[in-house]
Amino acid sequence: MIFTRKLLTIISAILVASIAANLATPKYTSSLFSSDPNPRNSFLLEFPIVMDLIHWFRLYQHQRDPAEVQKSSICDYFPPNIPPPETDTITTSCVDLNGCCNFTTVQAAIDAVGNSSQKRTIIWINSGIYYEKVVIPRTKPNITFQGQGYVSTAIVWNDTANSSHGTFYSGSVQVFSNNFVARNISFMNVAPIPGPGANGGQAVAIRIAGDQAAFFGCGFFGAQDTLHDDRGRHYFKDCYIQGSIDFIFGHARSLYENCQLISMANPVAPGQKLINGAVTAHGRLSKDENTGFSFVNSSIGGTGRIWLGRAWRPFSRVVFALTSMTDIIAPEGWNDLNDPERDSNIFYGEYNCTGAGSNMTLRVPYVQRLNDTQAAPFLNTSFIDGDQWLLQVS
Repeated sequence: MIFTRKLLTIISAILVASIAANLATPKYTSSLFSSDPNPRNSFLLEFPIVMDLIHWFRLYQHQRDPAEVQKSSICDYFPPNIPPPETDTITTSCVDLNGCCNFTTVQAAIDAVGNSSQKRTIIWINSGIYYEKVVIPRTKPNITFQGQGYVSTAIVWNDTANSSHGTFYSGSVQVFSNNFVARNISFMNVAPIPGPGANGGQAVAIRIAGDQAAFFGCGFFGAQDTLHDDRGRHYFKDCYIQGSIDFIFGHARSLYENCQLISMANPVAPGQKLINGAVTAHGRLSKDENTGFSFVNSSIGGTGRIWLGRAWRPFSRVVFALTSMTDIIAPEGWNDLNDPERDSNIFYGEYNCTGAGSNMTLRVPYVQRLNDTQAAPFLNTSFIDGDQWLLQVS
């Protein structure tokens, strides 16, 4: 029984890891993001090694003694302390695809949380791929998703702006409540990758529209508009974020520390000046709004030739500090969406970045080379008022 349980765990881990690896490899994207509306079909066909393991496992089960099969259970070796007993401040529920927990879907676990609860509810999510669209309403604050690793646990769906009546509603996961936390889990949107200039193909992996949200060791996978950092104060630590066009966008005030930002835009041949991607599209509407994205001690790599940011709205604010950039960054670095009137309002800054893409010689004139004093407000959690709330959710 120990062997069969381990085998299923290995199958799940291989599948999620393979998805992550293939999503980061442009030559596979056309088949991985197929037009099949059922994400299960498009995924399993991509991984023959996993199909072989599943076939072998079923054959093994068939050859076992029927009495042994009936006696054994896949849940026999489930961790005995999950979920732990309830305390005065924390309630824990668990989700497992095989039925070894309170719930088999993440949404069912959310639905069971009481409205306006002041206790933290930890939803422990076992390894596996959870094919479901998940919504946390505003009435359910203080929820934590605890995965088993961002290459082992994933929530996956495939809505687009077309299928969900707008980009803002396409998220595989949508968080509207305050004080949300996620650890060691991935959020994926596996809709077909839209072609250049296509309408309605935007596909969000997660939308964060509540205040005081934190993500630790999480993965975000998609193409155009992967991470909708919508509004509120948010913290991302040790995360992996992948996309192609505006793959981190929104109107929030967020700090990204030690994160990997991976472009999956199509490779650009040497000598071509084509720009086919952008990391950020921040949406600050006026100078009076205290919002913006700050990236500290992070890295940018992958494929394509991309901008660091596009001015989605006229007072867009983004800073990259102490960040390593490969040569996929276009020499001009930033884009004002062909609206020169925005240039005097935009706040785009770079501070002590490294790598071939950090050369500022040919940067657009409105980008700022920040000095120590100018950069200081963006370098730590004070940028998001972290002293007021972050320790409470960490």
